[in-house]
Amino acid sequence: MALSALTIKELREKSGAGMMDCKKALTETDGNMEEAIDWLRKQGLSAVAKKSGRVAAEGLIGVTINNNYGAMVEVNSETDFVARNELFQNFVKTCSTLVLSSKNDIEALQKLPFPNSDRTVNQELANNIATIGENMNIRRAEFLEVSEGILVSYVHNNVADGLGRLGVLVALESKAENNNLLETGKQVAMHIAATSPKSLNIKDLDPEIVEREREVLIDQAMASGKPKEIAEKMVEGRMNKFYQEVVLNEQVSVIDGETKIKDLIKKLSSDINCDVKIKGFKILKLGDGIEVGEANFAAEVAATAGI
Repeated sequence: MALSALTIKELREKSGAGMMDCKKALTETDGNMEEAIDWLRKQGLSAVAKKSGRVAAEGLIGVTINNNYGAMVEVNSETDFVARNELFQNFVKTCSTLVLSSKNDIEALQKLPFPNSDRTVNQELANNIATIGENMNIRRAEFLEVSEGILVSYVHNNVADGLGRLGVLVALESKAENNNLLETGKQVAMHIAATSPKSLNIKDLDPEIVEREREVLIDQAMASGKPKEIAEKMVEGRMNKFYQEVVLNEQVSVIDGETKIKDLIKKLSSDINCDVKIKGFKILKLGDGIEVGEANFAAEVAATAGI
């Protein structure tokens, strides 16, 4: 049937849902306004758009490991009150499990059927927004696997099993028994949580990061009166220090304060007489990189109450 722009606009103003969702609702209900509103409510879409402009920087990181596969997801909300909501916690935990199949593809994750419902993940998210009364979004997902060895996780500020404000996954590749790898894996995971390395090895570091650091160090040396050719030679030593700060294998373990991570792995290999290497790692910090404006407690409570 033909739908007028005014009818779609009216439904959008009444429901707060998006323009395309309103058009679909009216199409599904032959233009009946009340039935279209009910259709949107059943889909969890009514009033969702009204909340979509709010900044969501709180929420939870969900972490799941299944044998040699590990997954993490960041689901944001407006306030940290929601992190204590059982409905929200179940949604985040379920999403982290689903990432085992969708990997780091957010769009693929959103289209997956949400378990024990007749909705997709995205529809379930919309339903939660309408139910809880806060803007939410699935922001990031990470996936890690190892062919043989072990995956280890660490969750910081956990509010429930596998749920917290920071998550880490570490893959140790080895033919050794898992119980020989677990303790060191946990140490490395906790170290990563504390230091937030940018890469596993020097060669894996983003060239833009390396070049930017090099330019800053050269400018600093030249500002102190050194000629450019001397400054460039001085920088090489300082770059090694930079690598020790941001590259996992070059970092000194925060656990003992003296052993580099790469040497920790070498020692483990020697102790168990079996090769071990860190295949990779993933880290997610809640709200990392999201710009949040000033807010007072009263405004936070009002947002939570849906005022």
